[in-house]
Amino acid sequence: MRLQGRTALVTGGASGFGAGIARKFIAEGASVMIADIDATAAEAMADVLGAAWVAADVGEAAGVAHMAAQALAALGPLDILVNNAGVTHLPAPLDEVSEEDFDRVLRVNAKSVYLTARQLLPGMKERGAGAVLNIASTAALSPRPRLSWYNASKGWMVTATKAMAIELAPFGVRVNALCPVAGETPLLKSFLGEDTPDMRARFLATIPLGRFSTPQDIGNAAAFLVSDEASMLTGVALEVDGGRCI
Repeated sequence: MRLQGRTALVTGGASGFGAGIARKFIAEGASVMIADIDATAAEAMADVLGAAWVAADVGEAAGVAHMAAQALAALGPLDILVNNAGVTHLPAPLDEVSEEDFDRVLRVNAKSVYLTARQLLPGMKERGAGAVLNIASTAALSPRPRLSWYNASKGWMVTATKAMAIELAPFGVRVNALCPVAGETPLLKSFLGEDTPDMRARFLATIPLGRFSTPQDIGNAAAFLVSDEASMLTGVALEVDGGRCI
Protein backbone atom coordinates (compact mmCIF):
# COMPACT_ATOMS: atom_id res chain seq x y z
CA MET A 1 0.00 0.00 0.00
CA ARG A 2 2.78 2.43 -0.96
CA LEU A 3 0.30 4.87 -2.46
CA GLN A 4 -2.33 4.75 0.28
CA GLY A 5 -4.31 7.99 0.33
CA ARG A 6 -2.76 9.33 -2.91
CA THR A 7 -4.74 10.55 -5.91
CA ALA A 8 -3.60 9.87 -9.45
CA LEU A 9 -4.63 10.73 -13.00
CA VAL A 10 -3.46 8.38 -15.76
CA THR A 11 -3.91 9.51 -19.35
CA GLY A 12 -4.36 6.83 -21.99
CA GLY A 13 -5.40 4.60 -19.10
CA ALA A 14 -8.00 2.44 -20.82
CA SER A 15 -5.55 -0.07 -22.29
CA GLY A 16 -1.93 -1.17 -22.56
CA PHE A 17 0.67 0.41 -20.30
CA GLY A 18 -1.81 2.97 -18.96
CA ALA A 19 -4.17 0.28 -17.75
CA GLY A 20 -1.24 -1.57 -16.17
CA ILE A 21 -0.21 1.59 -14.33
CA ALA A 22 -3.75 2.30 -13.14
CA ARG A 23 -4.17 -1.30 -11.95
CA LYS A 24 -0.91 -1.20 -9.97
CA PHE A 25 -1.65 2.21 -8.43
CA ILE A 26 -5.04 0.99 -7.20
CA ALA A 27 -3.46 -2.17 -5.79
CA GLU A 28 -1.04 0.10 -3.90
CA GLY A 29 -3.92 2.08 -2.36
CA ALA A 30 -4.29 5.09 -4.68
CA SER A 31 -7.53 6.62 -5.89
CA VAL A 32 -7.24 6.75 -9.68
CA MET A 33 -8.96 8.47 -12.58
CA ILE A 34 -8.49 6.97 -16.02
CA ALA A 35 -8.54 9.45 -18.92
CA ASP A 36 -8.80 8.20 -22.47
CA ILE A 37 -10.02 9.42 -25.84
CA ASP A 38 -12.11 6.22 -26.10
CA ALA A 39 -14.98 6.79 -23.68
CA THR A 40 -16.35 3.26 -23.97
CA ALA A 41 -12.99 1.68 -23.21
CA ALA A 42 -12.32 4.11 -20.36
CA GLU A 43 -15.64 3.36 -18.70
CA ALA A 44 -15.16 -0.39 -19.12
CA MET A 45 -11.65 -0.37 -17.62
CA ALA A 46 -12.75 1.91 -14.79
CA ASP A 47 -15.54 -0.54 -13.94
CA VAL A 48 -13.06 -3.41 -13.85
CA LEU A 49 -10.52 -1.60 -11.68
CA GLY A 50 -12.80 0.47 -9.48
CA ALA A 51 -11.52 3.77 -10.83
CA ALA A 52 -13.09 7.03 -11.93
CA TRP A 53 -12.92 7.87 -15.62
CA VAL A 54 -13.19 10.73 -18.08
CA ALA A 55 -13.14 10.92 -21.87
CA ALA A 56 -10.57 13.43 -23.12
CA ASP A 57 -8.40 14.29 -26.09
CA VAL A 58 -5.14 15.24 -24.36
CA GLY A 59 -3.89 17.04 -27.45
CA GLU A 60 -6.54 19.75 -27.16
CA ALA A 61 -6.51 22.53 -24.59
CA ALA A 62 -10.27 22.39 -23.99
CA GLY A 63 -10.15 18.62 -23.54
CA VAL A 64 -7.33 18.81 -21.01
CA ALA A 65 -9.07 21.60 -19.10
CA HIS A 66 -12.21 19.44 -18.88
CA MET A 67 -10.15 16.41 -17.83
CA ALA A 68 -8.39 18.38 -15.09
CA ALA A 69 -11.65 19.76 -13.75
CA GLN A 70 -13.21 16.30 -13.65
CA ALA A 71 -10.17 14.83 -11.92
CA LEU A 72 -10.13 17.49 -9.24
CA ALA A 73 -13.88 17.14 -8.71
CA ALA A 74 -13.70 13.34 -8.41
CA LEU A 75 -10.42 12.92 -6.52
CA GLY A 76 -9.65 16.23 -4.86
CA PRO A 77 -6.11 17.67 -5.02
CA LEU A 78 -3.96 15.62 -7.35
CA ASP A 79 -0.83 13.93 -6.02
CA ILE A 80 0.28 12.02 -9.13
CA LEU A 81 0.03 12.80 -12.84
CA VAL A 82 0.96 10.16 -15.40
CA ASN A 83 1.32 11.40 -18.98
CA ASN A 84 0.93 8.04 -20.70
CA ALA A 85 -1.26 8.75 -23.73
CA GLY A 86 0.72 8.31 -26.92
CA VAL A 87 0.50 7.52 -30.61
CA THR A 88 2.89 6.68 -33.42
CA HIS A 89 3.01 6.88 -37.17
CA LEU A 90 3.43 3.73 -39.21
CA PRO A 91 7.02 2.80 -40.13
CA ALA A 92 8.04 4.82 -43.18
CA PRO A 93 10.99 6.80 -44.56
CA LEU A 94 11.18 10.05 -42.61
CA ASP A 95 10.54 12.17 -45.68
CA GLU A 96 7.41 10.22 -46.58
CA VAL A 97 5.51 10.58 -43.30
CA SER A 98 2.51 12.81 -43.93
CA GLU A 99 2.22 16.20 -42.30
CA GLU A 100 -1.06 15.04 -40.79
CA ASP A 101 0.65 12.09 -39.09
CA PHE A 102 3.54 14.26 -37.92
CA ASP A 103 1.17 16.80 -36.36
CA ARG A 104 -0.84 14.06 -34.64
CA VAL A 105 2.25 12.44 -33.11
CA LEU A 106 3.59 15.72 -31.75
CA ARG A 107 0.16 16.87 -30.58
CA VAL A 108 -0.50 13.73 -28.52
CA ASN A 109 3.03 12.84 -27.42
CA ALA A 110 4.46 16.30 -26.76
CA LYS A 111 1.82 19.03 -26.61
CA SER A 112 -0.24 16.99 -24.14
CA VAL A 113 2.57 17.21 -21.57
CA TYR A 114 2.57 21.00 -21.92
CA LEU A 115 -1.23 21.15 -21.61
CA THR A 116 -1.45 18.94 -18.51
CA ALA A 117 1.37 20.95 -16.93
CA ARG A 118 -0.55 24.18 -17.39
CA GLN A 119 -3.68 22.73 -15.81
CA LEU A 120 -2.36 20.56 -12.98
CA LEU A 121 1.09 21.69 -11.92
CA PRO A 122 0.00 24.97 -10.29
CA GLY A 123 -1.88 22.97 -7.65
CA MET A 124 1.12 20.74 -6.94
CA LYS A 125 3.42 23.75 -6.71
CA GLU A 126 1.05 25.49 -4.31
CA ARG A 127 0.90 22.42 -2.03
CA GLY A 128 4.65 21.84 -2.26
CA ALA A 129 4.36 18.20 -3.28
CA GLY A 130 3.58 16.00 -6.24
CA ALA A 131 4.93 13.43 -8.67
CA VAL A 132 4.75 13.57 -12.46
CA LEU A 133 5.59 10.55 -14.57
CA ASN A 134 6.02 10.83 -18.33
CA ILE A 135 5.91 7.62 -20.35
CA ALA A 136 8.62 8.00 -22.98
CA SER A 137 10.19 5.07 -24.86
CA THR A 138 13.44 3.33 -25.67
CA ALA A 139 12.90 5.06 -29.02
CA ALA A 140 14.09 8.23 -27.30
CA LEU A 141 17.42 6.62 -26.41
CA SER A 142 18.01 4.09 -29.19
CA PRO A 143 16.01 5.29 -32.21
CA ARG A 144 14.77 2.78 -34.76
CA PRO A 145 14.81 3.55 -38.50
CA ARG A 146 11.50 4.47 -40.18
CA LEU A 147 9.99 5.74 -36.92
CA SER A 148 11.92 9.01 -36.94
CA TRP A 149 9.23 11.45 -35.87
CA TYR A 150 7.90 9.11 -33.18
CA ASN A 151 11.50 8.73 -31.95
CA ALA A 152 11.85 12.51 -31.90
CA SER A 153 8.62 13.02 -29.96
CA LYS A 154 9.80 10.64 -27.24
CA GLY A 155 13.23 12.28 -27.17
CA TRP A 156 11.38 15.55 -26.60
CA MET A 157 9.58 13.94 -23.68
CA VAL A 158 12.84 12.88 -22.02
CA THR A 159 14.28 16.40 -22.34
CA ALA A 160 11.00 17.91 -21.12
CA THR A 161 11.13 15.59 -18.11
CA LYS A 162 14.60 16.82 -17.15
CA ALA A 163 13.66 20.45 -17.73
CA MET A 164 10.50 20.09 -15.64
CA ALA A 165 12.40 18.29 -12.90
CA ILE A 166 15.02 21.01 -12.43
CA GLU A 167 12.44 23.80 -12.45
CA LEU A 168 9.96 22.10 -10.13
CA ALA A 169 12.42 20.68 -7.60
CA PRO A 170 12.30 23.82 -5.41
CA PHE A 171 8.52 23.35 -5.18
CA GLY A 172 8.81 19.76 -3.96
CA VAL A 173 7.47 18.30 -7.21
CA ARG A 174 9.38 15.39 -8.73
CA VAL A 175 9.28 14.58 -12.45
CA ASN A 176 10.55 11.32 -13.94
CA ALA A 177 10.12 9.30 -17.10
CA LEU A 178 9.89 5.64 -18.02
CA CYS A 179 11.39 4.33 -21.25
CA PRO A 180 9.66 1.03 -22.03
CA VAL A 181 10.62 -1.25 -24.87
CA ALA A 182 7.74 -2.29 -27.13
CA GLY A 183 5.15 -4.41 -25.37
CA GLU A 184 1.92 -6.28 -25.82
CA THR A 185 -0.17 -3.15 -26.31
CA PRO A 186 -2.41 -1.79 -29.09
CA LEU A 187 0.60 0.10 -30.52
CA LEU A 188 2.70 -3.01 -31.13
CA LYS A 189 1.36 -3.61 -34.65
CA SER A 190 2.08 0.01 -35.57
CA PHE A 191 5.67 -0.24 -34.33
CA LEU A 192 6.34 -3.45 -36.22
CA GLY A 193 4.54 -2.41 -39.39
CA GLU A 194 2.93 -5.84 -39.44
CA ASP A 195 2.41 -8.18 -36.51
CA THR A 196 3.72 -11.50 -37.79
CA PRO A 197 5.74 -14.26 -36.07
CA ASP A 198 8.77 -13.31 -38.18
CA MET A 199 8.56 -9.61 -37.29
CA ARG A 200 8.13 -10.45 -33.61
CA ALA A 201 11.12 -12.81 -33.68
CA ARG A 202 13.31 -10.18 -35.34
CA PHE A 203 12.38 -7.56 -32.76
CA LEU A 204 12.72 -9.92 -29.79
CA ALA A 205 16.24 -10.73 -30.98
CA THR A 206 17.20 -7.14 -30.07
CA ILE A 207 16.04 -7.53 -26.43
CA PRO A 208 18.63 -9.39 -24.32
CA LEU A 209 16.03 -10.72 -21.87
CA GLY A 210 14.12 -12.11 -24.82
CA ARG A 211 10.58 -10.85 -24.24
CA PHE A 212 8.36 -7.84 -24.76
CA SER A 213 7.55 -5.56 -21.85
CA THR A 214 4.16 -6.02 -20.21
CA PRO A 215 1.69 -3.58 -18.62
CA GLN A 216 2.60 -5.17 -15.28
CA ASP A 217 6.31 -4.37 -15.82
CA ILE A 218 5.49 -0.73 -16.47
CA GLY A 219 3.00 -0.55 -13.61
CA ASN A 220 5.60 -1.87 -11.17
CA ALA A 221 8.23 0.64 -12.27
CA ALA A 222 5.71 3.48 -12.28
CA ALA A 223 4.53 2.73 -8.75
CA PHE A 224 8.10 2.89 -7.51
CA LEU A 225 8.93 6.19 -9.20
CA VAL A 226 5.87 8.01 -7.86
CA SER A 227 6.19 6.54 -4.34
CA ASP A 228 8.12 7.92 -1.38
CA GLU A 229 10.69 5.17 -1.94
CA ALA A 230 11.91 7.23 -4.90
CA SER A 231 11.91 10.53 -3.01
CA MET A 232 15.49 11.27 -4.08
CA LEU A 233 14.84 10.58 -7.77
CA THR A 234 13.90 13.35 -10.16
CA GLY A 235 14.79 13.94 -13.80
CA VAL A 236 15.37 10.20 -14.30
CA ALA A 237 14.54 8.41 -17.57
CA LEU A 238 14.36 4.82 -16.38
CA GLU A 239 14.75 2.13 -19.03
CA VAL A 240 12.31 -0.77 -18.64
CA ASP A 241 13.56 -2.62 -21.67
CA GLY A 242 15.10 -6.00 -20.91
CA GLY A 243 18.50 -4.61 -21.85
CA ARG A 244 17.43 -3.24 -25.25
CA CYS A 245 19.39 0.01 -24.83
CA ILE A 246 22.67 -1.51 -23.62
